[in-house]
Amino acid sequence: MKKRFKFNADTFLLLAFLIMLLLFISSSMTYKQQTSVPFLEKYLAKKPFNNFLNGFSFVYAKERVSIASIGYFKFVEFFIRKGAHFFSYLLLGTFFYLGLKPRLNSTVLSVLICALSTVGYAALDEYHQLLTGGRTPLFQDVILDGIGGLAGILIFGIYFSSKQK
Repeated sequence: MKKRFKFNADTFLLLAFLIMLLLFISSSMTYKQQTSVPFLEKYLAKKPFNNFLNGFSFVYAKERVSIASIGYFKFVEFFIRKGAHFFSYLLLGTFFYLGLKPRLNSTVLSVLICALSTVGYAALDEYHQLLTGGRTPLFQDVILDGIGGLAGILIFGIYFSSKQK
């Protein structure tokens, strides 16, 4: 008979700290070390969806983001990087919540502590990028990370908590 692995609060906290470690390592690398532009140039050489994406232009952190201003591959990379920000912190917030909720026995307190912890870590991560050469720390990224963390806490955390009851 196979034993099923059951996740508990300690497992979720361990996963949260693993995400934090991966984020720390990532923010220790320069942009040049982690750029995906060469990969995109190789595998998206025919520029799929170029006509569709060409219609998008917006300002992020006082910089124009469009194919015309930064080029196709950097434009695609922008969305990959910001998606990675959002989903990394979505996981971090979710794992914090699932790890702390059983210990705190209060949904409101759990949400508050986990949201503040996630945003606090995002701010520290951006500060760490300030100390790393070749990186641009952005307050807007802290906001994006915080929204990702809060989304994870509210959507997945509360869903899984209600399912466990």
